[in-house]
Amino acid sequence: MKGLLYYGTNDIRYSESVSEPQIQNPNDVKLKVSFCGICGTDLKEYTYSGGPVFFPKNGAKNEISGYELPLCPGHEFSGVVVEVGTGVKNVKPGDRVAVEATSHCSDRARYKDTVAQDLGLCLACESGSPNCCTSLSFCGLGGASGGFAEYVVYGEDHMVKLPESVPDDIGALVEPIAVAWHAVERARFRPGDTALVLGGGPIGLATILALRGHQAGKIVCSEPAKIRREFAEDLGAEVFDPTQTEDANAALKAMVPENEGFHASFDCSGIPQTFTTSVVAIGPSGTAVNVAIWGDHPIGFAPMSLTYQEKYATGSMCYTVKDFEAVVKALDEGLIPIEKARKLITGKVNLKDGVELGFKQLIEHKETNVKILVTPDEV
Repeated sequence: MKGLLYYGTNDIRYSESVSEPQIQNPNDVKLKVSFCGICGTDLKEYTYSGGPVFFPKNGAKNEISGYELPLCPGHEFSGVVVEVGTGVKNVKPGDRVAVEATSHCSDRARYKDTVAQDLGLCLACESGSPNCCTSLSFCGLGGASGGFAEYVVYGEDHMVKLPESVPDDIGALVEPIAVAWHAVERARFRPGDTALVLGGGPIGLATILALRGHQAGKIVCSEPAKIRREFAEDLGAEVFDPTQTEDANAALKAMVPENEGFHASFDCSGIPQTFTTSVVAIGPSGTAVNVAIWGDHPIGFAPMSLTYQEKYATGSMCYTVKDFEAVVKALDEGLIPIEKARKLITGKVNLKDGVELGFKQLIEHKETNVKILVTPDEV
């Protein structure tokens, strides 16, 4: 089949002779890919000099699947079911689905010939948080060959059906919006609460949509880049330029004087300044959620900025199937307007152009792009 194969840093190749995945387990589902979005994680795998990050190192095997490189990347995708295993009950050929892409302890059972089956569940999986699995991986990052291809085979429990109201291209956005949805859930968010989003990149913009799905009150996006502020404003957020004031923290708190700060904040930038602001700008008993992926290094932090007003600081790690289902429901019911979600899509390219017009376009022109979708079909 056609696909993009990841061999290592700066080495993704288009091929028309990729091995087409086949159903091997009763719970497997084979689908024809409709659209697959390029994620910041995909870009990091492509460019990071210390990589691979999630993909297995050359010569190594993925802990969940036992797969080795090369593999197809891509974990933000929608598709149409074409074949199901004998044990599949909840989807059938012809169903349109979004794919919850995590791989965790329970997925090992699908790969009996390649990984040990006597390892049991890690504590996170055992306690119902598979998104925090000790061996966490993803379809398209080693847990299985991914969505930058014509076909994908993955487990039934990762399939979330799309209603007629949610088109295929929007189906590929369910994954990044689910990242944000999980973060909003971590904030114990209630309808009418106020929210501060720090950063107007793809996840920051997805967080605005997730907050709309949670029926937020005031949503403010703090972002220095004018074009990204315009994106955020178009999605329904008030915008703030932190470079235009000497004390951005005070200015942000002043935007919600009735609460002495925001009910919740979401750091989607991942720099020391935004982390500090995420804590300082929330009000008493507010929650600061770190959504960004940081490098493995410490930063300075003043613990009393939490203690004085009994604030909360927490992290958010990817998503669960429940988050996917909630996002699809919010799209179906109009809480997340389809036309607003579609504004995240700044390009669609064919598989054969995925590297040049997809990956490289996002790397070289990141300020003007949010989400580029790759499709095996004509565009």
